[in-house]
Amino acid sequence: MARTGRPKLVLELTDQERDQLVRWERRRKSAQALALRSRIVLKCAEGRANKEVAAECGVTEATVGKWRRRFCELRLDGLADDPRPGRPATITAKQVEEVLVATLESVPENATHWSRRKMAARSGLSETTIGRIWRAFGVKPHLTDTFKLSNDPLFVEKVYDIVGLYLNPPEAAVVLSVDEKSQVQALARSQPAFPMMPGMPEKRTHDYLRHGTTSLFAAFNTADGTVISSVHRRHRAIEFKKFLTKIDSQVPEHLDVHLICDNYGTHKSPAIRKWLAAHPRFHMHHTPTYSSWINQIERWFAYLTQDLLQRSDHRSVQALESDIRNWVLAWNENPKPFIWTKTAEEILESLSRLLQRINAAGH
Repeated sequence: MARTGRPKLVLELTDQERDQLVRWERRRKSAQALALRSRIVLKCAEGRANKEVAAECGVTEATVGKWRRRFCELRLDGLADDPRPGRPATITAKQVEEVLVATLESVPENATHWSRRKMAARSGLSETTIGRIWRAFGVKPHLTDTFKLSNDPLFVEKVYDIVGLYLNPPEAAVVLSVDEKSQVQALARSQPAFPMMPGMPEKRTHDYLRHGTTSLFAAFNTADGTVISSVHRRHRAIEFKKFLTKIDSQVPEHLDVHLICDNYGTHKSPAIRKWLAAHPRFHMHHTPTYSSWINQIERWFAYLTQDLLQRSDHRSVQALESDIRNWVLAWNENPKPFIWTKTAEEILESLSRLLQRINAAGH
């Protein structure tokens, strides 16, 4: 006779319990343990066996049995953690939720954002408790960031074009992400820096002397991470044309050259269009307006700024240019290509969600 094993407890949900479990199941970042337990109970309520639920949720059958049993005995309260020794918590989950909802969906009177003091006065909790809640959920009302949405009528087409070059580059061709880092300043601090010591960061004066500027033209090879660069005191169309000539001389003749550039005027000037017409292996791809994030060279410029320029101390433009050239040479000895993972569809979907949030906030 076949063994049937211990019969599983029948688990049925009310509409209210199902709604609450679905809410908890979506809290995958803020309360992962509770989300997993809710997911287990929801699947058990579909009449599935413990073994099947365990395989889908990535846990053991014993774990599924435990939370099935706990829910049948204590309902929603059974999904909470077991009591632990020590002082019991005095802040309820409802209070935490009310603080988060108020922080995210409202603003205080006569202010643009919440502070700990204002939220403490509203909720009746201490400022320390408000700070702990915000930290636990990664909420930072005091911080703000900037963005600007593209108004390019060809935005979608350009995103597909450039992302296609990253994910499916053409054969017998090189894809170069190109731009200028203009007006790089040779700055000399007014006083020597105090070196870093244990327990004390490096200290630098806030004031400096200006010794002129230079511009860095760079072309980042998206396949292998190598960079073709050139420094010029100005960044007009004539300097950009010289840079294109340098690229032409360094890329093997049998390869097509696809350039990803922004919409700066020098990239579209008559002199550049004439040069491109005389060099048919060059193909220009312009990024959408206000979309520098899609051009990989900007990430490379960030490395340069962080490693060299941010704390630089140069007494002349010549010294600055020399250090930039040496930094690029060192980069090319061990180049690091960037791995692009987002498809055009994922980018457009993400922007669509952002627009929905903006429109919802506007109402």
